[in-house]
Amino acid sequence: MRKIICVAEKPSAAKAIAGILSNNNFRTSPTDDRYVKNYEFEYSFDNRPAKVIMTSVRGHLSEFAFAGKANKEWYSCEPIALFKYPISQNVAEDYSGIEKNLKILARSASVVYIWTDCDREGEAIGGEVADVCLSVNSHLEIWRARFSAMQPAAIQRAAQNPARIDQRQVDAVNVRSELDLRIGAAFTRIQTMRLRHMVGDRKVLSFGGCQFPTLGFVVDRYLDIQGFIPEIFWKIHMQHTKGTNGQEQTTQFNWKRNRLFDRHATYAIYERCIINPVAVVTKLDTRNVSKRKPLPLTTVEMQKTLCKILRMSGEHIMKIAEELYTAGHISYPRTETDQYDSTFEFQPIIEQHTEDSQWGQYARLLMGQSFERPRNGSNNDKAHPPIHPTAYTNTLSGDHKKVYEFIVRRFLGCCWRDAQGSETNITVSIETEEFGAKGLMILERNYLDVYTYDKWSGNILARYDLHERFTPTVLDLRDGTTEAPNLLTEYDLISLMEKHEIGTDATIAEHIQKILDREYAFKVNQYFRPSSLGISLVLGYDAIGFESSLSKPHLRREMEADLKSICEGRKEKTEVLQTSLERYTDMFVKLLREFSTMTHSITVNFNPNETPPPGAEIQRSRAFQRPSNETPTRGGRGRGGRGASGGSRGGRARGGARGRGRGSERGRGPSRAPRGRRGRGEH
Repeated sequence: MRKIICVAEKPSAAKAIAGILSNNNFRTSPTDDRYVKNYEFEYSFDNRPAKVIMTSVRGHLSEFAFAGKANKEWYSCEPIALFKYPISQNVAEDYSGIEKNLKILARSASVVYIWTDCDREGEAIGGEVADVCLSVNSHLEIWRARFSAMQPAAIQRAAQNPARIDQRQVDAVNVRSELDLRIGAAFTRIQTMRLRHMVGDRKVLSFGGCQFPTLGFVVDRYLDIQGFIPEIFWKIHMQHTKGTNGQEQTTQFNWKRNRLFDRHATYAIYERCIINPVAVVTKLDTRNVSKRKPLPLTTVEMQKTLCKILRMSGEHIMKIAEELYTAGHISYPRTETDQYDSTFEFQPIIEQHTEDSQWGQYARLLMGQSFERPRNGSNNDKAHPPIHPTAYTNTLSGDHKKVYEFIVRRFLGCCWRDAQGSETNITVSIETEEFGAKGLMILERNYLDVYTYDKWSGNILARYDLHERFTPTVLDLRDGTTEAPNLLTEYDLISLMEKHEIGTDATIAEHIQKILDREYAFKVNQYFRPSSLGISLVLGYDAIGFESSLSKPHLRREMEADLKSICEGRKEKTEVLQTSLERYTDMFVKLLREFSTMTHSITVNFNPNETPPPGAEIQRSRAFQRPSNETPTRGGRGRGGRGASGGSRGGRARGGARGRGRGSERGRGPSRAPRGRRGRGEH
C-alpha cells in the first residue's frame, strides 16, 4: 500500500482536512513541535488505497537571512552592502521540529500532497515543504491540492484531482522576500544607527516599503488638517411649505451654485432674488431608479465595510475570518474575486439558512422567485470564489457571530434583486438663479431587507406642477466656514492603500498594524494620528526629494506589477530582482549623501516627551522591542524581513491648504420675509 504524506499550512487545517478525508476516523500522534500533530488514516486516491499521514507546518517553514555575521551583527558591514550581500534560505530555528517530522515521514513515502492555502503565499510555503521532503527522498512525487472551502465536497474533489505546484508563484514570493529583506534591513539599520540617539530608548527604527507609504497617508492627512485655512462662504437658503393631501409639507431647495466665497457677489445675487421672490417650476422630472445590490465579497471590501460598520481593526477581522474558514463556516477569506463562476450552485447554500431566526425568512424567499444571480465585478484572481458562507451555524457569539452574520447577509443580498424607487427632481428659478430639490419614494426594498448594512432613505416632496409659481416660505442669506477634513479612519486608510496598490488583500491589515506597533502612529476612537517620530521620518524622506520612491506609491506599484509579470511568465525573476535592487540602491546612496536633512527633520519635529494620546490603542509587537543586534525577522506568514514590506503614497499639498469641501453654515446677514409682486400669480 502506498504511503502518502499530506501537509497543510497550519495545524487546525490539518486536523479539519484529516477529519473530512477519514470521516473522523484517524489516529493521532505527537511530533517534536508541540503545535503540530500527525493524523494517520486510510484513503483511496483515484480508487487506489493508500496509507495517509496528514501533518502541517506553521506558515512559512524557511526564511531568507544574510550569511555570516551580517545577519545579526549590524556593525559587521555597512548597510549599503546588504543590497548585494550573500543570503541563504534555511528552515527557521524554531521550526526544526517541523522539519524533522517532514523528513522522517518523507523517507518512506511515495507522494507528498501539498494542502496549503491556494494563494501565492501558500504556493511558496508548499514549495518549501517540497524542498525539505525532496532533500531526503528525491524519488517523491509532489502533488498540489486546489480548494477554496473547508467543506467535504471541496476537500474530496481536491483529493481526487491533484495538480502541480506553480513554480512561477513560488519565484514571485521568493523575489519579494529577498527584496523586502535587503531593502528593509538596509534602511532600518541606517535609520537606527544614525537616529536612535536622537529619539530616546527605541531599539529599532524599522523601515518597510509598504509600512512607510501607509504611514505617509496618515501623515499627509494630519498635515493637511494642521495647514488648513478656514474660509467663509455665503449661500442662499430656500424653503417652501405647502399643503399636500391635507397636510403641510416643507421642501428644502438647494442653490445650484451651492456657495460662493465672495460676500459682495453673493449679496448682489440675493438682492435680485429678494426683490422679486417668485419661484417658477422650470423642470419636473420623475423617473424610476434603483439602488444596486452589492457585489460579491472580496477580502478588501470585507475589511473596509466591517471596519466602518463594526469598528473592528482589519487585523482582528482577518483573524476571525481565518478561524471561521478553518472551522468550515465560510470560504477562503483571502480573495480578490468579485464574480461567481457560471457553475456555482447558490441554492444549496441558501437552503441551509432557511430556518435561521434572523435571516431565515429572506433565505426562504430566495428559494422562490426573489432569487437573482449575483452581478459580476471586474476582478477574478482565478484562485478562489468570493467570500461566502459554506455551512450554517447558530453556535457563534461575540465578534465571530458578527463577522459570520455579515458574510451571510452579504451573500443573500447579492442573490436578491436591486432595490427599486421613484425619484423626483424639481428645478425652480428665481430671477437668474436656479434651486433644486430631490425626492425619493422607495417602492421595493428587495436586497435592503436582508443586507441591513446598506442605507437608502426616502424623502417625500410636496406635489408641484410644471410652471407652477410660489413665494418661498424662507429665503435668506447664510454664511458658513469650510472645515478641515477628519483624520483617517481604518476604512479611509484601507481605501487609499487599495487605490494606490500598497500591499495585497492579504497584507493590508498587517501593514496598518505595523505603524501602530512601531508607534509611528496612534489610533484613537477609530482615527489615525501620526506620532512626532512618524511625522519626522516621513518629512525627512520627503525633504530629501524622493519624488517617486520611498514615501509615494509608484515604486511599490511597479514592484508588484513586476511580481505579477513573473507569475504570468512575462518576466524572469532575476530581471525583476536586479531592476528593483538597482532602484533602491540609488535611493539609498542619495539618502546617505543627504542624511543631514533627515537629522534636521528629527531635530525640528520629534517630541521626546510625547506620550500616546488618551484612548490610544497600544499593542507593541515583539518586533518593536527586538534587541538592537538583530535584523528584522519574519512577520505573519512572511519571512526574512517581510515585516518590512511596503509601497508608497501620493504627493502632498503643503501648509495653507484652502479646503472647499465640507462646511458648516449659519443664518446671517440681510434676511427678509419674501415679498410678492402683483400679476405673478397667487401662492
